[in-house]
Amino acid sequence: MNTEATGSCITRSDRTVLLECAHPGYEEARAVLGGFAELVKSPPAYHTYRITPLSLWNAAAGGQNAASVLGQLHRLSRWGVPSGLEEEIELLMSRYGSLQLCMNESDPGQVTLSADTAGLLDELEGFRELKELGLVRAGECRSHCPKGNRGLLKQELTRLGYPVLDYAGYRDGQELRLAWKTAGGQEAGGGFGLRDYQQEAVRRFQGIAGEGGSGVVVLPCGAGKTMVGMGVLEKLQCETLILTSSTTSVEQWREELLQRTTLGPADVGRYTGEVREVRPVTVATYQMLTHRNSKGGAFVHMNLFNERNWGLIIYDEVHLLPAPVFRATADIQATRRLGLTATLVREDGREGDVFSLIGPRCYELPWKVLEKQGWIAAVDCIELVIPMPPDLRRRYIYAGAKEQFRLAAGNPVKAQAAARIAAAHPAARVLVIGQYLDQLEALAAELGAPLITGRTPQKERSALYAAFNEGRLPLLIVSKVANFAVNLPDASVAIEVSGAFGSRQEEAQRLGRILRPKPGENKAYFYTLVTGDSREQEFALRRRMFLTEQGYEYGVRLLEPQESREGAVQRWE
Repeated sequence: MNTEATGSCITRSDRTVLLECAHPGYEEARAVLGGFAELVKSPPAYHTYRITPLSLWNAAAGGQNAASVLGQLHRLSRWGVPSGLEEEIELLMSRYGSLQLCMNESDPGQVTLSADTAGLLDELEGFRELKELGLVRAGECRSHCPKGNRGLLKQELTRLGYPVLDYAGYRDGQELRLAWKTAGGQEAGGGFGLRDYQQEAVRRFQGIAGEGGSGVVVLPCGAGKTMVGMGVLEKLQCETLILTSSTTSVEQWREELLQRTTLGPADVGRYTGEVREVRPVTVATYQMLTHRNSKGGAFVHMNLFNERNWGLIIYDEVHLLPAPVFRATADIQATRRLGLTATLVREDGREGDVFSLIGPRCYELPWKVLEKQGWIAAVDCIELVIPMPPDLRRRYIYAGAKEQFRLAAGNPVKAQAAARIAAAHPAARVLVIGQYLDQLEALAAELGAPLITGRTPQKERSALYAAFNEGRLPLLIVSKVANFAVNLPDASVAIEVSGAFGSRQEEAQRLGRILRPKPGENKAYFYTLVTGDSREQEFALRRRMFLTEQGYEYGVRLLEPQESREGAVQRWE
């Protein structure tokens, strides 16, 4: 036990760990804790991490065990690790790998749940939920379950605290021959220049001796998650369904597939509100899958999962997976499943369902590691505190809690601040990102810039994105439709004027819009505008929590008043 009061952390019996931010070992401890704990609070003095069953199981999936976790925790802890917590970590991590799901050789309609000990299956026999799924004891260390309940069984066992390693196998799907193209468009005989970490992500997904086939790859925006997906597709050589977050993303996936592989236009279909093509590789949106003609009606397009003999399903932006798609995914556990995301954070708390139904985290690379290697841009994060005009303050004082946040988020002084920031970066391509349409429309009018919202036709969106990428449009205002999977490689300044309460994933995705490598010093700037002395500041602290865990620090500045054109009065509105 560490008896000297020198460690950077205070470890408590309730599975929380306090990390002292001013400690010289802060950076090292933050990187270590991120491997087996989740950041839950990030005030200036001490950051609070929580060790959860899921964080430990993901650590185990990455090769850690109880001894390695406890060794690191002892090394970091100022006053040691409570013995009760040691026992709890050992118990939770011992459960990872103690249950395995395999095909039942004698009955193809069943899967077999095997346990390391008979006592473990004795425990499971006490759960009514498992009996309702048809789990029946078939021997000292094995039980049987109907094959159709394979996903639901894993989901329920994870919820009860018993993760399962799924070795029940995957169907190959319909064969589809493809290869990488070289720069000249010819077939290439190798890795097409996949970066080392992308190749490693593909290898980790395939698992030992190619036995893998379900898992999540976590990489920051701009790090080439699409390339990882195409790398898995090229290795498996099978028909594939790709699910993503928007029609813009559908077009980008299709463009990448046609540009970088030998697949032709007849091989790659789009399944959106505008066109419905089911081809050997089909790219669809989550919105289409969850569309129904009436509230409570059937999901019209959910049968896309069974339209072809898919050998692989790729869930792009897997942290956005809607509940109905989880239910469908539970039914297709015999199909290989790859999740791609910049953050496993889900604001609905369903990370456990991603773990059980898509698979554990099979590969992750910290954002700052990629930054140091030059694969993503270095970003200065600045929180600009905006004053509240007197008339707005009067309305704010008498408003309810929800309305107070809305008033603070829509502070009209933010338009002045955004204009001043844009003027301070005259050579940059600037994105202004916000949540509320009335605020964005006012900003568009004041800044003289075009606005993209959910109502903007896809053709017009594509034209505006192209103009921005080509440098003909230096300033673009976007709503939350640009949070995900929009390829704007030359954007180097993002100004966040409002957001969805305390959404950590949204903050990460918005910063991700400017992460692609930049020429020269490879530098970008992320400004978040927050009204001072308001509820918006509370939510801003939560929003940036994931990025804090990744090593980003926010400099806080106050917006100074600016004289009017007449020079007579200070101008805040």
